[in-house]
Amino acid sequence: MPGEEGIADVEHALERLFRLTVSRGIHNRQSAAVGASVTRAGYAVLRVVEEAGELSLGELARSCSMDPAAAGRQVRALEEDGLLERAAHDEDARVVMVRLTTRGRDVYRRVVEVRRTHMAEVLASWSRKDCTALATLVDRLVDDLKAVPFRPVPTKGRSHADA
Repeated sequence: MPGEEGIADVEHALERLFRLTVSRGIHNRQSAAVGASVTRAGYAVLRVVEEAGELSLGELARSCSMDPAAAGRQVRALEEDGLLERAAHDEDARVVMVRLTTRGRDVYRRVVEVRRTHMAEVLASWSRKDCTALATLVDRLVDDLKAVPFRPVPTKGRSHADA
């Protein structure tokens, strides 16, 4: 296990990465390259729907690790942009199914192309071994971040009721 300094370095590096991924400037540049504005959460929804072909709102929420209300808001926004459409399930009209529109497929394809081209340029000087290691370690980190619960830090001289 890394020492406290090593953990702090990892946490700092990840914080920089997370800040970069939510940067408006980055989002605006990507949107300009794509020719459409799709949020990170919207992209996740488009990806899951594209891979599934069609799925229910509940399945979409689970696949995107979103609560149902957040998934519903994303679907509504993407539907307003003409990227998704909703329809009643063939066998149970109470179940709402979601699928990409033709425009949604096109925008999704362009987002993927822009992101992959950008990543190829970013990683152009990296070795195949380093790229493989990065993908493996990031996947492992994501799995562990999901699995390990947060632990409260005890406060000195104060109970939770005092806070």
